[in-house]
Amino acid sequence: MDKIITYETLRSFAYSNDAICKQPVRGVVLSFTGLGQKDMFHEDSETDIRYAKQGIVRIVPYYNPWCWMNRQTVDFVDEILDVLFSHYNLRKDTPVFSTGGSMGGLCALIYTAKGKYTPKVCVANCPVCDLPYHFTERPDLPRTLYSAFLGEEGTLEEILERYSPLHLAQKGEMPKVEYHVFHCTEDQLVNKQIHGDAFVNEMKKSHKITYYPVLGEGHCQLPPATKEKFRSIPEEYLAESEKNR
Repeated sequence: MDKIITYETLRSFAYSNDAICKQPVRGVVLSFTGLGQKDMFHEDSETDIRYAKQGIVRIVPYYNPWCWMNRQTVDFVDEILDVLFSHYNLRKDTPVFSTGGSMGGLCALIYTAKGKYTPKVCVANCPVCDLPYHFTERPDLPRTLYSAFLGEEGTLEEILERYSPLHLAQKGEMPKVEYHVFHCTEDQLVNKQIHGDAFVNEMKKSHKITYYPVLGEGHCQLPPATKEKFRSIPEEYLAESEKNR
């Protein structure tokens, strides 16, 4: 299929705060949503306004709610960024930040590994990291994963490993960028030990990664100070990188 997204139609395919963004654009934050999210966003949030004042564009791709960052979704996000980079004539090294929680956390990690625009930083909250295990973790999950990967080559186990951050880390296929992983200790939906702990322990062998265990909280429930840290990481990276130029 021919690519159809243009700058004029971009907001039919993604939320963007670029209309209020201070120029020049300093960086792009990709915010990947969790399983089942199908809403479109028509108002700028406090975070969007905050980022815009600093020249940071935030993009929320409107992908399939059961996508699991399959190949089609990686291509979809690439196309959105192609449109944005072309419209603003952004340099190829303009920093991209990949962020999200739960399935969106997996999406953030998988896009970092497979996307055209390799992010400088990946920030994931309670991410699904062991996808083969997750297939068995809850009864609502097999239908979503089968739907996402039905057209892929290989056995189900092979396909799930291909889109599993833990397995990519074990094979040395996660790029050498900066990673920040948050995981709540009382997460009942995405087991911290099997997902966050295992992924971080594997990544520590060869990558720069910071782990934030969030004590006493449930799935993706970051308390205010921790939520502030999560959203400030792109700002901190840009400030540090520009100071060191």
